Amino acid sequence: MTLILTASDLAVLADMQATIAAVELAFGDITRGTAHQPAPTSLHLPGSDARFVPMTALADEQQLASVKLLADIPANRGAGLPTQRSTILLASQITGETLAILDGRVPTRVRTAAASAVASRHLGRPDSRVLGLVGAGALAVAHVEAMLAVLPIEEVVVWSRSTTTTDGFREKVLRHGLSVTVVGSPGEVFETADVVCTLTPATEPVVHGRWFRDGQHINAVGSRPRPDHREIDTEGMVRSRIFVDSRATAAEKSGDLLIPVAEGALSLADVQGELGEVVAGRIPGRISDADITLFNSVGIGMLDLAIGRLLYDGAIEQGLGLRVDLSR
Repeated sequence: MTLILTASDLAVLADMQATIAAVELAFGDITRGTAHQPAPTSLHLPGSDARFVPMTALADEQQLASVKLLADIPANRGAGLPTQRSTILLASQITGETLAILDGRVPTRVRTAAASAVASRHLGRPDSRVLGLVGAGALAVAHVEAMLAVLPIEEVVVWSRSTTTTDGFREKVLRHGLSVTVVGSPGEVFETADVVCTLTPATEPVVHGRWFRDGQHINAVGSRPRPDHREIDTEGMVRSRIFVDSRATAAEKSGDLLIPVAEGALSLADVQGELGEVVAGRIPGRISDADITLFNSVGIGMLDLAIGRLLYDGAIEQGLGLRVDLSR
């Protein structure tokens, strides 16, 4: 039997603390060789700006194979539709049975914030108390919850183009007892923040390296997985010690990295390593308090597999979802 889990089911089941632990394990397992994270494929045709990205993974610990099909369709914005949609399929590594089909919106949001938290735990200064957010939507709210689980955050500094968005953000995060300051420009976020998360669907840089201060950690999260889109300018990438979720994925889909490489300002060899290598103790992360570290978060299928295992197990335990016999 296959379990169908809707976005409403998954919103009830999502647990940030458990997801952070699962994501941290998943990163390490890639490096240890007990999980397989293939290089990505991006499907597109000349007549359309749409891209379809199959994100696959295989893992011993979770005994799963998984694929998420991400549809990235910018033209949907004009029709009032989501520009990104995704669906996750989980299959038993042992029998090949399709165990579950999940709407991808909630898992993607939660595991993305969890990945930033794992990166901040390993690359940020452990005394980081001010969280900066460039962007204030649902992903920003999830990042606040995630960062509170790994760092002693006391204050949030946030910027968005929309005051409606920042008003909604403030209302959602004040329950955490944090000081929230809304600023008038992205540069002001960097003036006081210890950790900064960039969470905009930018196609051109909204973040400039001249703003970076010694000791900061940046999670570059928001840009679409396309080689010609970026949030961070070339100076920002050059000034930072760069870590990625997957070298192969970043080399295929990260405009933040590939544009400076095309300009000759960086080479792919300048990437310090994968986050999993830091988690597994194979390479150092932050070397000094003055380091500017940057996690280039493009998104990998192994993280969908990791949270998928949690959500599937939780749904079975709580009796959620619709069971369907696909073989009939």
